[in-house]
Amino acid sequence: MDGGCSPLKGRIHSTESFGTVDGPGVRFVIFFQGCPMRCLYCHNPDTWNGAGGMEMTAMELLEEYERNKTFYKSGGITATGGEPLLQLPFLTELFQKARERGIHTCLDTSGILFREEKRKEFQELFQVLDLVLLDIKHSDREAHVRLTRQPLDPVLAFADALEEAKVPMIIRHVVVPGITDGEKELTELGTLIGGYQNLKGLEVLPYHTMGKAKYEKLGIPYPLKEVENMDPLKAKEARKTILLAIREKRRKK
Repeated sequence: MDGGCSPLKGRIHSTESFGTVDGPGVRFVIFFQGCPMRCLYCHNPDTWNGAGGMEMTAMELLEEYERNKTFYKSGGITATGGEPLLQLPFLTELFQKARERGIHTCLDTSGILFREEKRKEFQELFQVLDLVLLDIKHSDREAHVRLTRQPLDPVLAFADALEEAKVPMIIRHVVVPGITDGEKELTELGTLIGGYQNLKGLEVLPYHTMGKAKYEKLGIPYPLKEVENMDPLKAKEARKTILLAIREKRRKK
């Protein structure tokens, strides 16, 4: 940077060159290091530690993108984690540089770090965001804390701010047997998100146990060791329940 200053660096866990499930098209996926949430079903516990990972600049990441850019014509870059908002200044710089190059930008986040007093900083990010994949873990406030160790209100405040900024949003929700798969919880989620005008999609993901090996490797007890994989067909039924509640919410408006 000018003046002899060192370029801003982010803590990056890893990258994926050909991601197909984190936004539209084929994408360059960047896994950010660090996360304040401790979701019981988290399958990336190796991203929790904010001091882990490797230091990289935005330009270094974009250079990786450029190596395979011909594959990303209908895709772009997705920042995920971990929690990318933990490194808000770096994330914003990365997406600013991506936007300058005409690259589609997508953020996969829990929104948990949104704070009203930082609205100006978030607005700078919103200006270079093409899409947000917002993970809503639970529709009930008390259950959300039990599931993630974090409150639900900042997540909803982030969704409100996205709507105000007219940033398109897709809601992601993991269906966990005995925790988030009840008709009451699913209906409440649909009611909760049904009023957002920037809501462009809903992804309901079945819980899986593929993260168990990481916990064993890290010497961390796996919190849901008694819970089996969710049947994908049941996840589809859960999505239908949420969609019905969304439609009912919009019908009453």
